Amino acid sequence: MLNICQLNLNPERRVIILSDIHASLALFKNLLEKVQYTKDDYLFINGDLCEKGLRSLELVRYVKWMTEQSKDVFVTKGNCDILYRYALAGNENIIPYMKKHKHSFLNEMLKERHQILEDFNDMKELAQFYMSYYKEEIDWIESLPIAFETEHFILIHAGIENRADWKETEESFALSIDSFLDKGHQMRKNVIVGHWPAVNYRFQMESSNNPFIDQEKKIIAIDGGNQIKKDGQLNALIFANNQFSYEFVDEVKEERKVKMEYADETNRVGTVTWPNYEMLVIERETYFTLCENVKLGYKQWIKNEYLVEREDGVYCKDDLSTTFLSVKIDERVKVLDAEQSGYTLVKKKNGLVGWIPSEII
Repeated sequence: MLNICQLNLNPERRVIILSDIHASLALFKNLLEKVQYTKDDYLFINGDLCEKGLRSLELVRYVKWMTEQSKDVFVTKGNCDILYRYALAGNENIIPYMKKHKHSFLNEMLKERHQILEDFNDMKELAQFYMSYYKEEIDWIESLPIAFETEHFILIHAGIENRADWKETEESFALSIDSFLDKGHQMRKNVIVGHWPAVNYRFQMESSNNPFIDQEKKIIAIDGGNQIKKDGQLNALIFANNQFSYEFVDEVKEERKVKMEYADETNRVGTVTWPNYEMLVIERETYFTLCENVKLGYKQWIKNEYLVEREDGVYCKDDLSTTFLSVKIDERVKVLDAEQSGYTLVKKKNGLVGWIPSEII
């Protein structure tokens, strides 16, 4: 059975929920400031404090400190938070990961003590190092529940099994299942998850990394692709007055002003996301090519420069918005890709990501 914490929240207080901070301490602080977080709020962090970003150890310590300062800060485990288990169990499969990901939680602990992997003769010595110097941090992460349940929602990192006795969900499923929206559940309340970027569900709708709220399935996905997607962001889901809203922050720096109004009349929307990159070419235009996404069976307009031909077919070379946007004069947009012909990929203040003619900015 999962380690689940039952909570009775004061309905008059605001609930703020984040997930997948991925070692982005500055971004985390910026988001708390943007939503004007105070100790009068309930703050939930739904796993994946660690990995992908640059400050895993510092972020773990900071969030741990927050939980010590307020009884109303609640944190769950994520799959990225417990990679140290491989080292402690003597599993050598963690070594290639550490060599590839220099800024991992495990490597940051080594660096702080002026150690490198080559200083250890075997996995037993490495495990002893972590438990000798970082037992406090590891024990704190292990003490975190897998899920919180309140009157209005269940909060869990990746998802619950589609069964009446959901509390019997396997921990590996709860922390690591992909594409939870497609799996579903049997609860009568919202299940709020991170782990799987929300944009991955938007292959046939306007592209964005904003939280994905499915009222019918009672699933809310809040992973904004921070540190994973080039247009990724850190989302805050806010529950107040019995309603959900959200805010976000990102690390996209370049911003430009629109110099003339543009109204898109194509109604082209969508997103290409991993692993659905294989395309069947249907029609070519000057700047974009109409393709059928082979795995999804859905037509998408791909920027020509993002299409690559291989021996086994045609592929979109990366995650990509296939949405076309309308903008107003003097509107400020963030620039994601201004290197392609004819059109520029931008992100609007409301989080929508798509293409506009280059000549209008």
